[in-house]
Amino acid sequence: MATPTKSAFAALMTSSAERHSIADDVQGVVSGSMLAALGITLLSSAGLLTGGVPGIAFLIHYATGFSFGACFFAANLPFYYLAFRRMGLVFMLKTFAAVAITATLSEVLPRALGLTHVDPLIGALFGGLVIGAGLLALFRHRGSLGGIGILALYLQDRFGWRAGFVQLGFDCAIVACSCLLASPYIIACSIAGALVMNITLAVNHRKDRYIAM
Repeated sequence: MATPTKSAFAALMTSSAERHSIADDVQGVVSGSMLAALGITLLSSAGLLTGGVPGIAFLIHYATGFSFGACFFAANLPFYYLAFRRMGLVFMLKTFAAVAITATLSEVLPRALGLTHVDPLIGALFGGLVIGAGLLALFRHRGSLGGIGILALYLQDRFGWRAGFVQLGFDCAIVACSCLLASPYIIACSIAGALVMNITLAVNHRKDRYIAM
């Protein structure tokens, strides 16, 4: 007969095709957050913008000089209620953890990596791809980076709209608001990065192909 300790450990580690274990979710949230922070570092080092709440945080960061991590964490605060009401407590807690990890790492990585110059086009393409991969990991473990991602996931669950395409529409609108802070070339590269990120999501994040919860 299994002891309570062994039973608890088995519950922590056991997963199936239909359901992630707690350990799976921890790994997914941490890995997705690390990838997102790396992509954000590439965008920031190239002086680029993006969409969603990170885009809002970039705008505030460039306009005021406040740290990106603080702006990103604060800008997400109003969206946790929507996450709780529409997606549940577990989703909200995973999202809060992902935002906190990403905000912290986005402050640490630029100093740790020592990036001095990133070409805007290269930064956009690789940054967008890495952020997209990070979001994909978070989405598949029922988490997000908050903000528009929460809304996009809710609309996909409620109406079947692709989360990537929903977020793409919001992203383009936010990037368009950056015209007063960036050159046309930087804006064009930022849009390219947003396209890469959201196409990655739209192609790979489909409930009929990935069923684990």
